[in-house]
Amino acid sequence: MGEAYYLVAVSNKFNLDLCLDYNVAGFPNSINGLWAFIDISQGDYISFLYAARAYNLYRVVDKLAITDVTDALPRWNILKMRSGRTYYFPFRVLLRPIREFEASLVRMEFSYVAENLLLRGGYAKTHFQADQTTLQYVSQIGKLSKSEESVEIDLRSYGHFEPELTVNKELVDWFRVYPLREVIIQALIKKTVSKSNNLKRILETLAVDDVSVDEWEVLGEKALPEGHIDILIKERVPLGKSRFIIVEVKKGKAGKGELNQVIKYKSEFGDECIGSCIIAKEFTKTVLSSKEIVCIPYSLDIDPSKTYTFNDLLGYLKLST
Repeated sequence: MGEAYYLVAVSNKFNLDLCLDYNVAGFPNSINGLWAFIDISQGDYISFLYAARAYNLYRVVDKLAITDVTDALPRWNILKMRSGRTYYFPFRVLLRPIREFEASLVRMEFSYVAENLLLRGGYAKTHFQADQTTLQYVSQIGKLSKSEESVEIDLRSYGHFEPELTVNKELVDWFRVYPLREVIIQALIKKTVSKSNNLKRILETLAVDDVSVDEWEVLGEKALPEGHIDILIKERVPLGKSRFIIVEVKKGKAGKGELNQVIKYKSEFGDECIGSCIIAKEFTKTVLSSKEIVCIPYSLDIDPSKTYTFNDLLGYLKLST
């Protein structure tokens, strides 16, 4: 389905300068940090986001969860919260510089990301996925990087581990093992839906069969005044009008609340919304009987007493389309 493009939010100028100096993005040992780390894949593109400005274009060449978080370069400040939680930056993404620029988000070309930033709590999120139109734009601005071939840090020299997930709260340690929250389920489903064969089946289920799957892209959260769409499927290059498919994800049982939310989203998109579905473990009778949406059950047959890597969970996740 092609490479994705993300803007990675940094909280202060000090952190931004370290990212730019070392060509590395770092994410904290939190659910949002883990979410960004698993969402971004090798081969994807990213820019940094700070103070409503986008910085540079990079290609992801490697990513690791490192154990030596205190000595590893770059040395982001450890955050000690009043709650007693300590945040490190174990999740590292190694980058190859492609283009150099500093661009304001107050431009039409950044509207997809700017709307998310404005409507969904600003920088509380670690990353924002942009569409292919935005990637095409940033691939033409600024200038080619002078250090295009440089990769300065060997992340593997700092020791590394595979973060794991569990539904058992007693196994969570907030460094190596994390709770299986709904945003992780969303990430699992987005990656599953992004596979051509699965996307083709979903398009067929929604009676969208007049275009190739390669003409569509699968994006993460999309903010609207009414809330946020968990997954948005849209045409890569719309001609004349845009066509969108709304996907709501529910970790457990989807009920009237989720149904009403999707109906609101559809109303906001108007005629350009050509289909909608809810992906959940179970559905109430009200949802199943609705003609507004398509219900797609998912299953994740895992042992509640064990921990799993994200790739393990990808293998266990099944969509019934």
